[in-house]
Amino acid sequence: MTFWNSLLALGALRCFLLRLPSSSALALTDRPVLKYGTAWKKEETSKFVHQAIMAGFRHIDTACQPRHYREDLVGEGWKTAAKELNLKREDLWLQTKFSGLGAHDADSIPYDIEASLETRVRQSLQRSLHNLQTDYIDSWIMHGPENNWEDHFKVWNTMEEAVDEGKVLQLGLSNFYRLEDVVWAYDHARIKPKVIQNRFYSDSGHDVEIRSFCKEKNIEYQSFWTLTANGDAYRHPEALQLAKEKGLSPEGLFYAFCMTLGISPMDGSTNEVHMKEDIALMNRIRSGEQIFADINEMSIIGNALGTPNWNTRAEEDEL
Repeated sequence: MTFWNSLLALGALRCFLLRLPSSSALALTDRPVLKYGTAWKKEETSKFVHQAIMAGFRHIDTACQPRHYREDLVGEGWKTAAKELNLKREDLWLQTKFSGLGAHDADSIPYDIEASLETRVRQSLQRSLHNLQTDYIDSWIMHGPENNWEDHFKVWNTMEEAVDEGKVLQLGLSNFYRLEDVVWAYDHARIKPKVIQNRFYSDSGHDVEIRSFCKEKNIEYQSFWTLTANGDAYRHPEALQLAKEKGLSPEGLFYAFCMTLGISPMDGSTNEVHMKEDIALMNRIRSGEQIFADINEMSIIGNALGTPNWNTRAEEDEL
């Protein structure tokens, strides 16, 4: 190794140890990772995105869906934080979504409802690029299933064009809860989905089969409603005691549980202290620390989820 390479390596290591906001500290493609979720933050979206990035978040999730997201304010928030931290666009990972017609309020649809489905998809992307003040999207997700497979592939094939054009780096699916639908969409896609983002809750059996498929195909499984839907698990008396022993909040322990399973949770905290605590926890996990001593400690939370066989076979082997 040359002197200059040695110096660069030392600098990267120092950034990691000091948790400096540098892209060399941890690769954006590493996972699992906490992603900052921006739904329902309305006019305060810019403030919270700015705080999240200042706290150490580098993955930001949004959608071109004015009903629940202010995508334009996500753009303002990341630009302001990046300027203050001297971050480049490539130091951040931006994920947004195409949302079908039924996902919008009539007075805030971000595309021409009279246009073809393919044109709506293209218009949505152009709106996202404008809102987010960027010339590319790291991850673009189909926000939910269409009414039939013909329309599904009209949307998906148009999204694939954006990858071909360099406007988008990868594609994903959200709100797909039947394994057979995920498999069909995957098998018949020219550009395979790299993300499945679903609600993580007992009604879907915590997506055990879908998570197993994701592991098999190297797809990132992202969870939302992670805390909202699972309070009984992380507030269980034994879980509360375990959190105390680990020096974590109950919510932090549950994030650690998810990340130990290979899940990348959406984290929508609006509290700066909690943001920093969550990033510190994530860095501990991504640097190799084992928060849980063994499968027995994991099972304290897992068995309280309300889903039998809560971990996939691959997860159990790893644990």
